[in-house]
Amino acid sequence: MEYAFYGWDHGDVPPLTDEYQGIQNPRDLYDALSGIWCKDTCAPRLQREWSRDNKTIGQCSITAFLAQDIFGGKVYGIPLSGGNFHCYNVVGDCVFDLTSEQFGEEPLNYENNPEQFREAHFAKEEKRQRYLYLKGELGRRFGKGK
Repeated sequence: MEYAFYGWDHGDVPPLTDEYQGIQNPRDLYDALSGIWCKDTCAPRLQREWSRDNKTIGQCSITAFLAQDIFGGKVYGIPLSGGNFHCYNVVGDCVFDLTSEQFGEEPLNYENNPEQFREAHFAKEEKRQRYLYLKGELGRRFGKGK
């Protein structure tokens, strides 16, 4: 099966934990989140553009930090207009971006970008709440004992 997110074809990093049943690599996490991402988890400024056909829009930072919880590594950000960043994951020499498909064919540069930190991102309470919701739903649906 082919995926539309960047790094899907070489993103075989194992989870650091067995906390989530069935999530053995970033593709599994993408599959799990595909049923959880929603308008409420989308960044408020992009909610008008969110749809099931564009489910990854506005989900990048909360998704990247959740992926970091599961796979480790670091989160980096591609600078965007308006001072925002598009977040993605780097684990060892593996780079993956579970929410890249929101950009369609627009090329993204995954080299030499600044590291991103959850303390800065989650200083926005609404973003922290969206992350907690995403993590909570993942746990409810795929946590141990489910």
